[in-house]
Amino acid sequence: MAAKPTSAATTLSAISQKLQPQKQTAIEQQEKRIEEVLSYPILLSDQISGAVKEAEIFKFECSEVGKQVDRLCQMLRTAVRLATSTAPGATFYVRPVRRIATEVTKNLEKSLTLVKKCRRRNPLRRVVTIVSSAEFRKLHNLLDSSVADMKWVLSVYEAGGGGIVLTLPPIASNDPMISWVWSFVSSLYMGQLPDKIEAANELASLAKDNDRNKQIIVEEGGIPPLLKLLKDSTSAEGQAAAASALYNLATDVSRVRAIIDESGVPTIVQVLSDSPMKVQIRVANVVARMAEHCPLAQEDFARENAIRPLVTLMSHDLLMEDSKLKSGLQSIHSIVQINKEMESKSLYKPGLGTSKSMHYSEGSGKGGNRKDRENEKPEVKHKLKVSCAEALWMLAKGNVPNSKRITETKGLLCLAKLVETEEGELQLNCLMTIMEITNAAESNADLRRATFKTNSPASKAVVDQLLRVIKDSDDSQLRIAAITAIGCLARAFPARETRIVGPLVEQLGHRNQDVAIEAAIALGKFTCPDNFLCVEHSKTVIEFRGVPPLMRLLKGNERAQLHGLILVCYLAIHAGKSDDLERAGVVNAFEGVDRAFVAQHPELKELITQALYHLSVFHQSHSGMLAQRPFLAP
Repeated sequence: MAAKPTSAATTLSAISQKLQPQKQTAIEQQEKRIEEVLSYPILLSDQISGAVKEAEIFKFECSEVGKQVDRLCQMLRTAVRLATSTAPGATFYVRPVRRIATEVTKNLEKSLTLVKKCRRRNPLRRVVTIVSSAEFRKLHNLLDSSVADMKWVLSVYEAGGGGIVLTLPPIASNDPMISWVWSFVSSLYMGQLPDKIEAANELASLAKDNDRNKQIIVEEGGIPPLLKLLKDSTSAEGQAAAASALYNLATDVSRVRAIIDESGVPTIVQVLSDSPMKVQIRVANVVARMAEHCPLAQEDFARENAIRPLVTLMSHDLLMEDSKLKSGLQSIHSIVQINKEMESKSLYKPGLGTSKSMHYSEGSGKGGNRKDRENEKPEVKHKLKVSCAEALWMLAKGNVPNSKRITETKGLLCLAKLVETEEGELQLNCLMTIMEITNAAESNADLRRATFKTNSPASKAVVDQLLRVIKDSDDSQLRIAAITAIGCLARAFPARETRIVGPLVEQLGHRNQDVAIEAAIALGKFTCPDNFLCVEHSKTVIEFRGVPPLMRLLKGNERAQLHGLILVCYLAIHAGKSDDLERAGVVNAFEGVDRAFVAQHPELKELITQALYHLSVFHQSHSGMLAQRPFLAP
């Protein structure tokens, strides 16, 4: 009769039952400390050693299994020691050892089952239990793989993560990428600073290759150490490497949210406010990409007040006339408030804005060293402005509160000034930011009234630059953005502002059809019934001879026809008395409209019907035309 188990054996048995991975959920496995994860396979190893001693058949094979298991047990105990002896402030990277421990545990369980079959205790077991040499050969291969896996992971850990190991453990033989990611992330967690920088650069390169690599990096815990490296102000090179890796990872909403969930937004904003220019460029790019792919990131960056440092950095060394600033104190009162806040925080440098210019400091400490910034190359300063402008563009895109925040700083004046003085990518980014702000103003009456008042210097500066781009720019992309922005502000202009409508009318005949279509859309916003001054604006369009180029636009593609017809209808409805419409053959144009085209755009049916009605009222020769188009009759 077997001896009664001791209390210690009972305790070990209870622990082993408690620690069995197959009985734990995935979440529970993640929450367990690494020592607990490794305890179960160690206990299995001890049980296998005992079973090997009791084996009566295949003793040699069982002995070989015992040797492999003993080696595994030693490695597991070494892993436990490394995990528990991590230096203060350092973090032991557990992902590889968790994954490998799971595979090791499965193989140890198979070993224990097989070795137990080699005990002959009764005749029935002799009959039922069938063990073959092939099973031992297969088990040896599995245990060899486990030994190699543990050897690999210990080689990563024993150097404190200091060396990047590019050899492949058996567990990663079908997916080499995972072992490389483990090695790089381990260096980020446990290595010295040069190793961390190298690992961050390697992860940035891997993330740039494809989305699968990005996902592996995120799943294997790469984001927290990257954020930690980004926050380390002792190394600008390390910050830049971490920012590059995060930038390459933040290409879809799920990965952006992973960065947000690791409290990445406060870290990014802090680094943006207080770091060297070359680092700020990369961090601003991260802000832009995260905001581009995730609305939640837009909100979180706004909550962390990221807009203000972006505007401040964008306005570095930007000259603004005193008269423009003084005249704008009432409408852009926030400039005064910003100055007060900066003065109280020692961010504002007295004496820099007392004559013909006003400067804003970018931060304090290492990142705000004025001498270092002044000594930076002009191309670095320019690139920082480009990145900040793009970040503001993405933060404002489709977001009314963020657009309002930009206008509450000196953002509009800075954007207008940069559109005026710059070219290329910086000018485009600033113009696109303005376009997004005006788009927000179109949908939000409070923002429109507060920001784009006719007597507002910021509003006047923006409108002046938009008109200049519309008239003078050779870049169709810039011209389209400016036209779109003007169209969004249609309800902000009084009837006497004919200088706005005239340049838009000129664009109706532009050789680039996309520009002409955008002009028609913008003019449609001036002349639509929702605009209180639609009648006055319609008459102005006709006075500036907008009908002939508009009729030519109707001969273009489907999009040109649609927006051209909408504008023609508005003109006929609100200024049908004009002879210009009759001379241009508007009625014939309506008669030539394809019925299938009208069916695809139901809004056209009612508009054309109303337009024909108004034309028939003022022009007797067209009084019967509505009856001639029965498919348009109400």
